[in-house]
Amino acid sequence: MRVWAMTKIFPNAARPLTAPFFRQQFVELAKLCELRVAGLIPWFPGASLTGNRTGAGEQSGVPARETIDGLEVFHPRVFHPPKVGVPLLGAAYTASLLPLALKLRGEVDVIFGTWAYPDGFAAVALGEILGIPAVVQVIGSDIHQLTKRPGVRWNLRWALPRCSRVVSVSRQLGETCVELGLPAERLEVVVTGVDRELFCLVDRAQARAAVGADPKERLIVSVGRLEAEKGAFDLLDAFERIAPRDASLRLVMLGDGSREDEVRERAATLGGRVSVLGSRPLDEVARWVQASDLVTLPSWAEGTPNALMEAFSCGRRVVSTRVGGIPDMVTSEVLGELVDARDVEALAEALWRVVSTPYDAEAVTHAYPLITWPQNAARIHDVLKAAVDERQGG
Repeated sequence: MRVWAMTKIFPNAARPLTAPFFRQQFVELAKLCELRVAGLIPWFPGASLTGNRTGAGEQSGVPARETIDGLEVFHPRVFHPPKVGVPLLGAAYTASLLPLALKLRGEVDVIFGTWAYPDGFAAVALGEILGIPAVVQVIGSDIHQLTKRPGVRWNLRWALPRCSRVVSVSRQLGETCVELGLPAERLEVVVTGVDRELFCLVDRAQARAAVGADPKERLIVSVGRLEAEKGAFDLLDAFERIAPRDASLRLVMLGDGSREDEVRERAATLGGRVSVLGSRPLDEVARWVQASDLVTLPSWAEGTPNALMEAFSCGRRVVSTRVGGIPDMVTSEVLGELVDARDVEALAEALWRVVSTPYDAEAVTHAYPLITWPQNAARIHDVLKAAVDERQGG
């Protein structure tokens, strides 16, 4: 089976730490099929002159192709000018990729778009042109956040009913796709995988020595983009409420985002008790999770977040929010506690309870049904194969 995967969320020379989950998934999927990876790069005339002020400028120097973890990744440019109306991006991406698609006519059996819009929209449109099935994977904010914009909803109401399959990382995300017109029988829920060799149960003291953390601290770790909707400022406010209760409390925030400077400024007011480390390599993220007493993700919207599954794999309890697929994950107190999104007081109290209460890390690792990336890729392969067989059989 010949698969053309396209996504704007993939590592590249300018952003090597982006989306490790797609990199891991594609590495395993490539072992099961002939996989072409198009890591899309936003472009507009003069983009290189904007430097890091725009995503297109920051990535303007990315080469046309790279080898990433053994994968040959092509980087076609897609027209994505700043301030253009988001509802137009689906058409812009489709037009940008059409010449490449026509060259691939007869050389691919299925298109796999790994973000609902505009990537997934373009995958469906190009599949219609080439007469091959398109499968779209949705993972969270591509449905939760973008579909709040009427123009994007209109585009997805056109694209989703034309998908051969939609792969959703959570039941709740999939239900939203069905509400937007996807036939329910074309929905497949496939949770993301975990690198269980990297995110594994190790002695907390050993992990703290590896990252230089004080063994006597009570360590709260967050892993996520530094955005308001990811709960970054809610977390800082909650930590400020509980910090006076115990001088050993410390918060470490891993991730980057558009609000990083503001997060750093706010953290600096908390007496050196908060470390904002930015985006870190995956192995370092694993060490911080292993070093933690708990992992927190107070998002306003989510799919099935990798950060929580990686915490469970390391035997760490979590404090998170009742949004998206998270209630389907944190189903017992063994795994952690949930609060309502944006409820800072409840978040503070939950953080305090979990960080103050000893627990059995090994029990946490056994309380959630984790799957590995090879298992995830095998399920994705089955979905893609079913789409191809259905089209060829029809």
